[in-house]
Amino acid sequence: MGLQQTLKALSDPIRREILNLLKQGSLSAGEISSHFEVTDASVSRHLAVLKEADLIRDRREGKFIYYELNASVLEEILLWVRNLQGEKG
Repeated sequence: MGLQQTLKALSDPIRREILNLLKQGSLSAGEISSHFEVTDASVSRHLAVLKEADLIRDRREGKFIYYELNASVLEEILLWVRNLQGEKG
């Protein structure tokens, strides 16, 4: 995971909202898309960016793809942010 790639992925409000949705558990691409007023293709691109940043994982079940948080990467980011805050204080 590159920090720059991760921060870029987190910079978009739609991607942050996707991560919020996935806090409740895994969702299919269609379930995720239903929460946004953008095209399915746009949501698919956002999911690809999150996946490239290793913030989410996907798994195929039949014809559906389900997405879930990659908690270990999110924990690393939180530790990094906390360390930054500790350096300031």
